[in-house]
Amino acid sequence: MKNLNNRSLMQSSLLLLASVFLWVSSAQAHEFTAHKNIVWASPKNVSLTADIYVPKTGKAKYPVLVIYHGGGWLINNNSIMNSMSEYIASHGEFIVANMNYRLLPENKNTTNMNEIVEDALGGVLWVKDNIATYGGDPKRVAVTGDSAGGHLASMVLLSGQKLESDGFAGNTLGFNPSYLPKGKTAEQVAKADGLKVQAAIISYGAFDLYGAAQNNFEKPSNMFWAFAKADARGIFGSSINVTDNANYYKAVSPIYNIPLASTYKLPPQFVHVGSKDNTTPPAAVKAYVEQLEKAGQPVEFKLYEGKNHAFLDTGCNEFLKMCFDKDAPDALNDILHFLEKTLK
Repeated sequence: MKNLNNRSLMQSSLLLLASVFLWVSSAQAHEFTAHKNIVWASPKNVSLTADIYVPKTGKAKYPVLVIYHGGGWLINNNSIMNSMSEYIASHGEFIVANMNYRLLPENKNTTNMNEIVEDALGGVLWVKDNIATYGGDPKRVAVTGDSAGGHLASMVLLSGQKLESDGFAGNTLGFNPSYLPKGKTAEQVAKADGLKVQAAIISYGAFDLYGAAQNNFEKPSNMFWAFAKADARGIFGSSINVTDNANYYKAVSPIYNIPLASTYKLPPQFVHVGSKDNTTPPAAVKAYVEQLEKAGQPVEFKLYEGKNHAFLDTGCNEFLKMCFDKDAPDALNDILHFLEKTLK
């Protein structure tokens, strides 16, 4: 009976602590304003939009977090990141730009992976050009994304010196951002290091598209093609394949493009993943972190015990058994702490 009473007392104490935590979390929240569906570019007649969340705490300028959603480059839009955007804007003093980008099935299933990367690059350039209108500081910008969005956030860090007006069409493989500052070429943006950001959070990202393509990403067995109601195909079109054109796949894979810090210093990165993630497994994420460390680049890593994939997504994922309200807040508080350190 004594053990039972002690157990009941402990359970009651834990419930009380949980209630206090939730009350404190709620008490710390503040209001924000959301500006929705702002068209920032229309590459190949696909309108790309952003939602911008602005804290209402009276600051003249706020640092900025740019978010790219996940979905295997095949499904979802930025609404899957609504809850994260709202949490960051209401619990921290950061403007959030929640971005859309083209998916592979766009334009009758003809969008290529390098074009998706170009949308991510263009999104950051647009934010830098326009965020002051909303009270944001273009000199204090961080990028983040989960899963496929983590891949894109990482490519923002790694592609700023590889901008070319002819994109992948020329003799070398470069990126032509979907948005460019007025009067500037891709080469001029690269020379000025116009894509430089101050920090990045990479949430259970995908870092090796070359390896993914070798492991049937482009085949019908990849269920995301069915989710998107699109026919499986090569991510660079029918004339490029992973066997004969490995350089294309490696050019869009962060793991192969990490520079030595002595050559180009990347901003600090916070990289994290759940211990039960089988989509972007901890071993694959750690491999990216280890390459950063070998290159002398600044990085922090955290493994969240018991979490699966996509725990930062809005709502609940019954297949993965992850729910935002239950599984996201501890990681989001770590993200806020990291942003407060790096975007002073």
